[in-house]
Amino acid sequence: MDELQANRAYWDERAHLHATVASNYRVEAFRRGEYGWERNVPDDLGDVRGLKLLHLQCHFGMDSMLWARQGAVVTGVDFSEQAIAHARALSAEVGVAADFVCCPLHELPAHLQGEFDLVLNYHGVLPWLPDLGAWARVIAHFLKPGGYFYLCDTHPFAQMLDVAEDGSRLEFRTTYFPNGKPERYVVNGSYSLTDVNTRNNVAYEWNHSLGEIVNGLLGAGLRLEYLHEFPYTFWNAYKGAQGSLMKHREADWWHLKDGDRIPLMFSLKAVKPGGR
Repeated sequence: MDELQANRAYWDERAHLHATVASNYRVEAFRRGEYGWERNVPDDLGDVRGLKLLHLQCHFGMDSMLWARQGAVVTGVDFSEQAIAHARALSAEVGVAADFVCCPLHELPAHLQGEFDLVLNYHGVLPWLPDLGAWARVIAHFLKPGGYFYLCDTHPFAQMLDVAEDGSRLEFRTTYFPNGKPERYVVNGSYSLTDVNTRNNVAYEWNHSLGEIVNGLLGAGLRLEYLHEFPYTFWNAYKGAQGSLMKHREADWWHLKDGDRIPLMFSLKAVKPGGR
C-alpha cells in the first residue's frame, strides 16, 4: 500500500467518526442551523454572496456548507470516499446546496470543469500534500483571472515541534527544510477522538517550508497579496501526558501557555492576474 492509499484509508475511517461521533465538530448544532463561526479563519474574506467557491480538502463538507450558508456557490473536494459520502448526505439532509467531488487533489482537472472566484484551502491541509508544485498548478487552473486563493494552516516552524516525553516543554521532532520524503506515523484514534480504537492507523505526512509554499504559488503564476503570521492556531496542537501546553484565548484560537513567542499559524492570499 503506497502513501496515498494509506492516507485515504486513514481518512476514510476518521471522516466517518468525525461526521457521526466527534462532538467537537458540532454536527448536531449545524443540523439545527445554530452553528456558525466566531472565527473560522483569521482574516476577513469579505462578502462571499454569489461567488463561485472551490474548497480543497474539504473533509466531510460541513465547512463548505457553512460558506454556502453565507451565500457562496460551493464545490468541495476531498480524496476520501467516506468524507464525500457524508458530505453529500449531510447536504441533502439539511437542504444546503453544495457540490462535492471525490478524487486526489492533483487529479481534479480531470474530474471538474469551470473557473472559480475563490479557492480555499485551510486547517491541517499542507502536510498531506507531497507535491506543492502540482497543488499550486491545480489552484491556478481553477481560478478565474482576478480570482484569489486563500490558505491558512499550521506554521511550518510550529510543524517541527512536539511535546517532550516528560510533557513539560516543546522540542524539535523534525527538520524545517523539506527533503521530499514523507514521515510515517502510527496514530490510534484522532485529534477529535482519543477514546476510540481505530484500525487504519498508519499515515504519511510531508513537511513544507514557508518558502516552498510561497514559491509554489508564484511558480504557478499567482501574485502574492499578503502573508500573515500568528502566535495562535486553530487547534490544541501540543498535548502531552501532563496535559496541554496550550490554552484557549480570543474565541476559538489556541495560544501557548508560556506566551506568544513563536509563530503557530500563517495565512496568505494570492491572486491570479488578469480580469478587471
